[in-house]
This record gives sequence, C-alpha cells and structure tokens, in this order.
Amino acid sequence: MIHTTLPSPIKSPLSSQKPASSPKSLIHPPISSSAPQPPRPMESSLLLPSPRPLKPFLPAPPPTARRRHASFRGKPPAPPPLPPITRGGRRLGVPVPRAAGEAFHEGFRSQDRPPGVGRGGARRRAYRETQGEPPVPPAAAAARAVAPYVVPAGAVLVLSLVIWKVVQNVLLGKKKDQNSGESVPSGIMWSFAAGSNLATSTRNAEKESRKNLNKFYKELRTLKTVNMAGRQFGDEGLFFLAESLAYNKSAEEVDFSGNGITAVGIEAFDGILQINTALKTLNLSGNDIGDEGAKCLSDILVENVGIQKLLLNSINIGDEGAKAISNMLKKNKSIRILQLSNNTIEYSGFASIAEALLENNSIRSLYLNGNYGGPLGAASLARGVLGNKSLREIHLHGNGIGNEGIREVMSSLCAHKGKITVVDIGNNNISPEGLRPVAEFIKKTKSLLWFSLYMNDISDEGAEKVAEALKDNKTISTIDLGGNNIHSKGVSAIAETLKDNTVLTTLDLSYNPIGSDGVKALCDVLKFHGKIQTLKLGWCQMGVQGAEFIADCLKYNTTLSTLDLRANGLGDDGAICLARSFKIINESLTSLDLGFNEIRDDGAFALAQALKANEDLAVTSLNLGNNFFTKFGQVALSEARDHVYEMSEKEIDIYF
Repeated sequence: MIHTTLPSPIKSPLSSQKPASSPKSLIHPPISSSAPQPPRPMESSLLLPSPRPLKPFLPAPPPTARRRHASFRGKPPAPPPLPPITRGGRRLGVPVPRAAGEAFHEGFRSQDRPPGVGRGGARRRAYRETQGEPPVPPAAAAARAVAPYVVPAGAVLVLSLVIWKVVQNVLLGKKKDQNSGESVPSGIMWSFAAGSNLATSTRNAEKESRKNLNKFYKELRTLKTVNMAGRQFGDEGLFFLAESLAYNKSAEEVDFSGNGITAVGIEAFDGILQINTALKTLNLSGNDIGDEGAKCLSDILVENVGIQKLLLNSINIGDEGAKAISNMLKKNKSIRILQLSNNTIEYSGFASIAEALLENNSIRSLYLNGNYGGPLGAASLARGVLGNKSLREIHLHGNGIGNEGIREVMSSLCAHKGKITVVDIGNNNISPEGLRPVAEFIKKTKSLLWFSLYMNDISDEGAEKVAEALKDNKTISTIDLGGNNIHSKGVSAIAETLKDNTVLTTLDLSYNPIGSDGVKALCDVLKFHGKIQTLKLGWCQMGVQGAEFIADCLKYNTTLSTLDLRANGLGDDGAICLARSFKIINESLTSLDLGFNEIRDDGAFALAQALKANEDLAVTSLNLGNNFFTKFGQVALSEARDHVYEMSEKEIDIYF
C-alpha cells in the first residue's frame, strides 16, 4: 500500500498574531530557523519517511480529579516519544504530546486552587467530544501551535534586556544623566578625610589618595623640607601623617597649610610634638583651627623644644586663641618666629600677647598683620615690646592703629634697648601728624634696616619729614612709601636726601601721583648720585615725558639693577625712548617691568631692535605683560631673544 504525505496545513491569519501566554512554553523549547524554508512537495512514502503521522494524534480524555491528584504522588509519567519535528528547519528539543502536557498542567493547576473551582473547562471539553466536535477550535489550535515558539523567544529577549541593565548599572555605577538635574560626583577625594571638600566616583581615586598619603608619610621620615600645602587631606589624613613625626629624624620644615584641618585634627600632634626635636618649622596656616584648636596646640607646644618657626596665619582665632598662645609663649623657650596674621584678634588678644612678651626672651619676629588691634591694642602691645629685649621684627600692617596708636608704638621703639631691624606699620590710617614720632624713631634708631609706611596718607608733608629723618639715618636700606598720596614736591625732598645717602638701596614710591616732574627730580639725582639698586615707580602717572627722563638716567646710572615702570601710560613713544637707551652699554640694569603700559607693535619692534643691536646689554628679565601686542610684535621680540642667545649664549626672559 502506497502512502502519500499530506500537504502542510494552511496557516491561519490568527497565527501571525502574538498568542496569549501559555503554560506550554515551559514544555516546548523554541524552534528557530536561520532562513525561511520553502513548502515541501508531496513525495511517496516509499522514498522518504513521512515527516508527520498519517493519523492525527488525538489528545487523551480529560483526567478526573482523582487521577490528577494521584499523578503527583510520585513523579509524573514520562510522555511517549513523538516523531522528530522538522518544522522550521532544525530541532532544538524533544516535544511532549499535547494530551500529556495538558494532563501535567491540569494536575499542576489543581494543586493551587480550592476544590470545585475551575473544573468547568474539563466538562465542556468532554461534552464537545461526545458531540463529535474537535476538542479545540481551529483558531485556538493555530494559536497554540505558534505559542511554543513565540512566547519563549519573547521571554528570552525580555530577560536579556533585564540582565543587560543590571550589568550596566554594576559596571557604570549610579551615574546620573546630565539632563536629569542631579549632580554627578567628580574629582578626587581623600576617602577618609573629614575636612575634604572634594568627591570621588572611582576606586582608583581612593587608591591614588592613599598612595599620596603614603608618599607624604615617607617624605616626613626622609626629607628635610616637606610641602603638603593645599592637599585637603583633613583631620583623619593628619592623624595618619602625624605618626611619622614621632619617628622623624630628618624633616625640619613641614607645610600643612590649607588642608581642611580643624580643632579635632590638632589632637593628632598630642604626644608627638612633645618628643620631636628635629622639626624646626611648622606651618598650619589656612586651616579652620579656631580658638579650640589654638588652645589644644598651645598645650602641646608648651613642652616642645624643637620648633622655632610657627605659622598660624588665617586660622580663625580671636582673643581666646591669642590668650592661649600667649600662655604658651610664657613657658616655651624655642619659638623664634610667630605669625598670627589675618585673624580676628582684638584689644584683649593684643594685651595677652603683650604680657607674654614681658616674660619671653626668645621670640625674634612677631607678625600681627591684618587683625583688629586698633589704638588700644597697639598701646598695650607697645608696653610688651618695651619690656622685651629679644624682639627684632614687628609687623603691624593693617590694624587701624591711627595716629594715637602709632605714637605709643614709636615711643616704645625709641626706648627699646634691643635691636629692632624690621618695622611694618603700613595701612594704619597714619596722617602727616602721626609722622612726627615716626621721624623721631628713624633719626634715633641704630639698627633699623627695613621700614614700611605703605598705604597710609602721609602726603607731601609727611614725605618731607621722612626725608629729613633719613639724612641722620645710616642703617635703613629699604623703605616703602608706596600709596601715600605723595606728589612731585615730596619726591623732590626725598631725592635731595639721596645725594648724601649711601645706605639706601631700595626705594618704593609706587601708587603715588608724582607725575613727570617728580620723575625728573628723582632722575636728576640718580644719574650720578646715590646707591639705589631697586626703584619702583609703578602707577606714578609719569607718561611719555617721564619715560624720556628715565631713558636719559639709564645712560649714566651704574647702580640701578631693577626698575619697575608698570601702568604709567608709556605707549609706543615711551617704549621707543627706553629702547634708545638700551643701545648704550648698561652693565647694571638686569630687570625691567613695562607691564600695563598700552605698548603696541611699534614699541615691540623698537625694543626688539635694541636687544639685537646691543649684545652686551645686561637685561635678563623683560616683562611686557598686559600690553597690546599682536603676533607680529611677539614674533619680533622672540626672534630678538633667540638672536641674543645665539650670539652671546645669554638667556633673556621676555614675558608677554
């Protein structure tokens, strides 16, 4: 008997739609195909075996409730084998007969539902079979035929997307979108620093921070000078690093400034600085230590015998912190330099420090710049200065002392039995009336080397008093009179003093409107007199005419080495005048500053030509920053610099 294969059933239009989820997707594995297969032709069963059975495989009658429960007393029976499925081109699994699958799932569902619920479906199937109807409608049969392949594929796709999102979150972290409005951490954080103001998002940053701390730890034990300023390692980082100071035998200078250290971190020095004798300089400036930190540090330093220079600028201490430091100074005998600038110390704090000066005979330099001493604080401090014989430098810049306070300070300095070498009373609202005691001190002192009246208001009258006092002074080498509203009259008085003064080497007259007349009076003297080596005339309104006087002076002067002419409106004409003086051999001038002078390319070309023409010019530093050069002017100056180097092997630093 010859059997022929039946043609493949025609696909129902419903088969292209995605069927509802069916439990059969857990039984039938998906069957995929790399390419669509054409319809198979009808062939004789004598040549090839039929790919599908001749008789359709009818499902078994619906099992009863007793049989369903009995099927789970042990393992469910293995389903009978079916012929291989060739649909789709290749086989990925073993199919399970429809009846066995339904029996398995009916038994599975019956376990989770109450008795008597959900049995209507089985009764309806039995009724349709007795009436000769197919057990399953054609549309449902077509949908069930597709479901075993579509549903598992969709499940795999969804599961793959979920797994990828999880992996992506693990690999990339919780970095938010830039458009989400949430900030994304960035930068490097000392992961264990309480005072840190940085953040991190990677483990590499933490490793790098620990690596740096270990590096600093080794430097503290091997190098003499260790600079850790601005590292922001905070209190906990200081606790880690301070341990190395206990074993330190080499580090003499340590800079911990600007590291987010608070009063808590200062406790890291307890028990360490008491036994450390190698450390000579400790810088804790720029840390918010406060009064509590100053008290803690003072208690620790009472027994220290090594530190000679203590820098506590901008640490946010007031009178209480100053009082704690003064109590320490009464007992400590090693500190030579104490800096307490830019804090909030007022009258009471100044009085406490004055008491310490009466008992301390080791301190040499005291910095109280930028505090709030006022006239009363200055008067209290003056009494301490008078009773201290070891003090050499006193810095009181920016304390609002005024004429009354400066009178008390100058009186104590005049009667001081020690050797005061440096006095800074700049920016203290001193007027010409307050210059009388100042001039008296200048006349009497036999040790003063450096004196600053910067940014007061002494005007021409005060300048004349200073000039008169300088005639009797034989020690001052540097004087700063910048920003005092001095005009040509006051400069003329100072210039006359320079004719006979052979000690003064640095004169600062910046920020005074002396004009071209004042420059002329000064240059007429400096041509052949005086020993001035550094002259600062920035912001003096000299103009082009003043530049001509300076250029004429440089032709004859043999002592001037540093000249500052910034912001004087010289322009191209002024630069050309100075360039002409360069053509004459000048063996003394090495540094010239012409910044902020509105010089353009013409002036740049003139200066470049002068540098090329005079290979013996002594200038090694030429500052032309903040002018109006184009690339042509810059190229001309660069070529001149290279030419000088090729001809004489002398390097000239030119700054644009």
